[in-house]
Amino acid sequence: MDTLWTDFINSDWHDFRESGKHEDRLILSSWQKQFLHDWQLKSSVPATDIELKALQTLRKLLHNYTLAIVKESSADMIDWNELNRIMAQSPVIRQWNKDDEENRHVTYIPLVQDWNSLMAEVVSDFVHTVLDQDIQRIRICDNPDCRWVFYDDTRSRTKRYCEDKTCGNLMKVRRFRAKKGSSRSQ
Repeated sequence: MDTLWTDFINSDWHDFRESGKHEDRLILSSWQKQFLHDWQLKSSVPATDIELKALQTLRKLLHNYTLAIVKESSADMIDWNELNRIMAQSPVIRQWNKDDEENRHVTYIPLVQDWNSLMAEVVSDFVHTVLDQDIQRIRICDNPDCRWVFYDDTRSRTKRYCEDKTCGNLMKVRRFRAKKGSSRSQ
């Protein structure tokens, strides 16, 4: 299950194949446009240097909270006042709506659609996950080269890799080769 906040955190991309390549996709105008489009958000592109610095700071903050949640299975390390401060930067209008299946819900429409409102949306999505979902399903890919953050929505709650076809297969091959290599040396 992709979420707004995990997609945002994962803009700090690491090559899963042990190459050591790293890319901050957040600074790319093309990534910004696609991210806004994918999540139906609006802001000016490209983000200014000041906005990028704020976005990178938020990404690091949320990543640190995610690491603490994964490590401790607890949300005790979260500075809720800081998250409230970020969400308060974007006042919203609440509006009652129905979706295509006639489900009723309240939507929040930012008064100003800019990078501050995007940061408030990202934080809000993170807070909803922490408060309304099972935080023990928040994971970081077991491939140490990947570092991808995801929410495990599998029935068995045993998902270890961001993608079984990429990191899962790669780690399976690594384990096989390590086992085969250790048996040869005996």
